Amino acid sequence: MRVLGVDPGLTRCGVGVVEGVAGRPLALRGVGVVRTPPDAELGLRLVAIEQGIEQWLDEHEPEFVAVERVFSQHNVRTVMGTAQASAVAMLCASRRGIPVALHTPSEVKAAVTGNGRADKAQVGAMVTRLLRLDAPPKPADAADALALAICHIWRAPAQNRLQQAVTENRLQQAAARNRLQQAAAEHQQPHAQPHASKGRTA
Repeated sequence: MRVLGVDPGLTRCGVGVVEGVAGRPLALRGVGVVRTPPDAELGLRLVAIEQGIEQWLDEHEPEFVAVERVFSQHNVRTVMGTAQASAVAMLCASRRGIPVALHTPSEVKAAVTGNGRADKAQVGAMVTRLLRLDAPPKPADAADALALAICHIWRAPAQNRLQQAVTENRLQQAAARNRLQQAAAEHQQPHAQPHASKGRTA
């Protein structure tokens, strides 16, 4: 499984590609940051992020794209920019038919470090260890993007099994409802009355 992780941001949008499967060693395929100038017009910055992500999709051809789920913070302006960059990443992937997964920061931290409240230094250290790197990727946005990709690789099998179980349960419920509706419809149908034969007079 090859996953492109995206840590969305307007000024720095972290991107990282990891390949592997759960339970086996992971391989780094690429890591970097898509940057935009803070003083540029918003629309142009979003176009720059789109172009940067498109280049990563062209070069690495990931099977999945994992994006950090945006949560409200005290700085509304920062949240808005992050959400806009996140939407661009999802659009780029969806336009190509690549499945997109959203993971919360606590899910990523828990998956990579075992602690949902881990700080950026701990996340970077574990990413370095898991990918067998010489040093943590810089800046932290790049390390966070790799952590997102790792999180998805490890969580995807469990999520797929859960989704499969939910789908099977829904199909079973639908089949049961159909049987009940069919039985009710048959019960409500009027029963045919036998025709009385006319007696013949002698």
